[in-house]
Amino acid sequence: MVSRIFEFDSPHGYRLSGVLETPVASVRGWAIFAHCFTCGKDSLAAARIARGLARAGVGVLRFDFAGVGASGGDFAASTFAADAEDLVAAGRAMAAAGMQPDLLVGHSLGGSAVLLAAEAIPTVRAVATLAAPADVAHVLRHFDPDCLARIKSDGEAEVRLGERDFVVRQSFVDDLARHDLIETVGRLHRALLILHAPTDATVGIENATRLFLAAKHPKSFISLDSADHLLARPADAEFAAATIAAWASR
Repeated sequence: MVSRIFEFDSPHGYRLSGVLETPVASVRGWAIFAHCFTCGKDSLAAARIARGLARAGVGVLRFDFAGVGASGGDFAASTFAADAEDLVAAGRAMAAAGMQPDLLVGHSLGGSAVLLAAEAIPTVRAVATLAAPADVAHVLRHFDPDCLARIKSDGEAEVRLGERDFVVRQSFVDDLARHDLIETVGRLHRALLILHAPTDATVGIENATRLFLAAKHPKSFISLDSADHLLARPADAEFAAATIAAWASR
């Protein structure tokens, strides 16, 4: 496995920074990994799963969304729709470099983003989600109610997410309400693998049920057993990578 920097332009005018994990032996296919909300391409789940897929022969691009990590852009100006559009831009950049993406993999809200982006990337034949919400507005449940009130009254507010503070604007909240992910999944027309832990305390297992029921065949569900939402244990990320690689081989 060889890791190298892969940068490309967003259609919104900023530069996006990614890492390309390339298999040492022959390449079975190419994938794009979308990280969870505010997590970044170097989160434990993103790095471990991308590298696990590369060891199994699937090259993977993992990149930072706007305003996160090493990417340009302003996080406060970002939206869910813009993240999906940046995934499409990643697909175009990979295709231009001779690495047409066959597979999209997304974690949490990144899983929702790959479901939205898939229909705009014609080479993609399969999509895998990890702990993805069935309603993108689910992310707002993790905002303090006072912060949501300030966003509504002032147009923006600083929100504490994990160990960091982010400015979130009303435009982000409004954009979430525009998307019906259940309808999107119903017209996906790609093979779909849903991975979710029954005990996920951040995004409940009922989200996986809703996505699975909305999807058309071919579709599969794999339990992540006792994994936490961030797949912090190495064994959970390695299991997810091995499962996705084996499933995608079909």
